[in-house]
Amino acid sequence: MNGVAPSRSSAWKWWVCGLLLLASAINYMDRQTLASAAVRITTQFHLGQEQYGNLELAFGWAFAVGSLAFGIVADRWPVRWIYPIVLALWSATGFATGLVHDYSGLLCCRTLLGFFEAGHWPCAVKTTQWLLAPKDRSMGNSVLQSGTSIGAITTPLILRLLLTGELSSWRFAFQAIGLFGLAWIVAWFALVKKGDLTGPSSAALETPESIDDAGIWKVIFSRRMMVVLIVIALINTSWQILRAWLPKFLQEGRGYAEGDALGFTSLFFIATDVGCLGAGAMTLWLHRWKISVHGARCATFLGCAALSALTIVAAFLPKGALLLCFLLIVGAGALGVFPVYHALTQDLSAHHQGKVTGVAGVAAWALSPAQKFYGRLVDKTGSFDLGFALAGCLPLVAFLVLWFFWNKPGRNEAQALPETKEAIAG
Repeated sequence: MNGVAPSRSSAWKWWVCGLLLLASAINYMDRQTLASAAVRITTQFHLGQEQYGNLELAFGWAFAVGSLAFGIVADRWPVRWIYPIVLALWSATGFATGLVHDYSGLLCCRTLLGFFEAGHWPCAVKTTQWLLAPKDRSMGNSVLQSGTSIGAITTPLILRLLLTGELSSWRFAFQAIGLFGLAWIVAWFALVKKGDLTGPSSAALETPESIDDAGIWKVIFSRRMMVVLIVIALINTSWQILRAWLPKFLQEGRGYAEGDALGFTSLFFIATDVGCLGAGAMTLWLHRWKISVHGARCATFLGCAALSALTIVAAFLPKGALLLCFLLIVGAGALGVFPVYHALTQDLSAHHQGKVTGVAGVAAWALSPAQKFYGRLVDKTGSFDLGFALAGCLPLVAFLVLWFFWNKPGRNEAQALPETKEAIAG
């Protein structure tokens, strides 16, 4: 069975990718509301930095469990139904966060939010895999991933409008943002009809080695899966620390006013969106210059990782324009590595993509205790700088793992990474 109905136009798959972008945006709006209102919330509930880190830790571990659970579900039942269900559940949890009155309630909501939000990625990545050929997947994944930036851009702007002098005005922001998911569900069923997304399309089957019918365990215990797990653990830990702590870094670490910090946070996520879309475009451009698909991906990954590592400089700059410029560059690189990562997972298996994404999701959040330890470090030292600098360097470590271990030693790339005929010719 094909993932695209025969009557569909060639542009339809990109409209679906656009809808995935919006789902990513809603996912991050519900997630980023806490970070944007972090100073108010920790003040109202009298929380230390380590307790704030615990909220992110609970979110991360719940996300790991949800990734595995929904990865299995996405391979077993139709994505057309699973996707809107999980989106409705995480939106409802985001709404409920605005109703809590103590730390335990906040921790509970954050845990449930992480669990339900995890369903987004197995559903979304499986959808792009079924719709797109290997050479288009980095670009399709860039569209998907860029939605996270759009959501993160929008959230601080919404909070600037909704927050008042009343300390607890953050509650209404959670409730307002939680309602956005309803519109997406209507649009999803309007665009994706019965019979769509029922199996890999002919485009998805262009990579011969990706159709691995030997079983999921052969995929899970393959060398490349081990590389994927290490890469995502490193780049996601880096990104989540930068995302969750940036508003506190600016306000409590550098003395920016709340409104100025929220405004810059939106600008920061615009830069991450540019980096994300730029990574997909760069991969396509390099491939057109006769660089193999995998070579183009590696080059793009390295470039983005190098930009992310500029936290080494940014973390020790004083308040001012130079600091903000470096943070924008860091943001572009930190998110730009993700489209390449998603494309790597899509080379592993055409029929177990949900499970692959789910298992990788567990690895992605395995280092979530770093959030707690970062908060503890800030509590002890009174400084956000050292942890911030180290977090930005993790994608470079991930690149080294990818470069040295993706292909088997002694084999050339055309043998080790069967792609489309066009890619091998490159």
